[in-house]
Amino acid sequence: MIPLSLAEVASAVGGRLHAADPAARVTGPVEFDSRKVVAGALFVAFPGERVDGHDYAAGAVADGAVAVLGTRELPGVPMVLVDDALAALGRLARTVVDRLPGLTVIGLTGSSGKTTTKDLIAQLAVRLGPTVAPPGSFNNELGHPYTALQATAQTRYLVMEKGARGVGHVRYLCDVVPPQISVVLNVGVAHLGEFGSVENIALAKGELVEALPAEGLAVLNTDDPLVAAMASRTAARVVRYGESADADVRAVDVTLDGRGRPSYTLVTPEGTAPVRLGLTGRHQVSNSLAAAAVARELGMPLAELAAALGDLGLVSTRRMDVFARPDGVTVIDDSYNANPASTAVALRALAGMHRGGRTFAALGYMAELGEYEDEGHREVGRLAAELGVDRLLVVGEPAAPIHEGATAVSDWGGESVLLTDQAAAVEVLRSELRPGDVVLVKGSRYRTWEVADALRVDASGAGAGAGAGGAA
Repeated sequence: MIPLSLAEVASAVGGRLHAADPAARVTGPVEFDSRKVVAGALFVAFPGERVDGHDYAAGAVADGAVAVLGTRELPGVPMVLVDDALAALGRLARTVVDRLPGLTVIGLTGSSGKTTTKDLIAQLAVRLGPTVAPPGSFNNELGHPYTALQATAQTRYLVMEKGARGVGHVRYLCDVVPPQISVVLNVGVAHLGEFGSVENIALAKGELVEALPAEGLAVLNTDDPLVAAMASRTAARVVRYGESADADVRAVDVTLDGRGRPSYTLVTPEGTAPVRLGLTGRHQVSNSLAAAAVARELGMPLAELAAALGDLGLVSTRRMDVFARPDGVTVIDDSYNANPASTAVALRALAGMHRGGRTFAALGYMAELGEYEDEGHREVGRLAAELGVDRLLVVGEPAAPIHEGATAVSDWGGESVLLTDQAAAVEVLRSELRPGDVVLVKGSRYRTWEVADALRVDASGAGAGAGAGGAA
């Protein structure tokens, strides 16, 4: 964070000082985890029933925090007192961003692919200047200001993923950190149960382009009609990306190699260039085009851009992470989260990696689909069968409609089995997998990653893996 006095912090958040020197300066990071506090930091104490940050405030000060941003007075602890610590954190982030005129804020949203595309944009932006982006899917009312507060006077690009669980959420995040460039990827049925309708999802995602100033830029996926229509919701300039003929930044002649990695010709107003991605999945074409459209606007020359796209890699875990085991089995760990659209993308990637062995898909429950829950799961099962997946492992009774959808496809030559839990899926896979087989693991955050972790175990018995959370 840029250095601020405690008087400036209090003014920014609408708070008052308690037992604190107004001239004392915050020169370190803003942290809500007391274990990360260093000298010069500002510690944020969030109240809670099970864990209350105020209980760690004195320790944070002892470890070097200049003061504590909190909601109640603590004896002997220098504090900035506010009514709502989370809202105050947002106001502080807005103050810091407003004091960084050389900063370009890139906001991104969509129903799927947000985190991967955010990582791709950040990997390209850092080639042009110091860049800050959140880890994983830290895209909510806490992660957004926390990430923004990592920006300093040297930061040139701030890449912000914006999640939402209802209309108005993206608008709030844009009030905290106003974008100059807004990227909208797609509108799907993720979290339909919370939004109520696809129209509401489009309304919420479009808040990102509505937040742009007239001199800003909207980067829209022209292959998604609901996203393309958002051009009418902003006075900013619009750049379209996709595979459609009217896209400003588009891909033609797309092919996939044996590991499902796309190659294509990148077409821009400046010319064309060949691109060969190191990422797995046909959907990465669209993700990489979004990143390319942003990097082009930031000034990256075409030749450099095409080469940089080929160097892009995975940053956040459990998102189309493909690894080969010593026994010749290939695993696609896409277990971070799931909705019908992202699962369909992953299944197509699995089908594209069929190389003589068999294809397995271990699929778990997809949450927050509301009235679309049963049909959304059935659609996934039907697609798995239509794509010719050899063995479908449906994990857990809530995911049973996946099994029903697959077995309803009469000409499917594969087999589906409904399993009680992750351990049962691991047992089946360990007993049946052979060299050359490819396994996809995907589901919402209900310990589905345990299946992927078990498959990571090598001949010596070593394993790895962990998961984290965010908003849609």
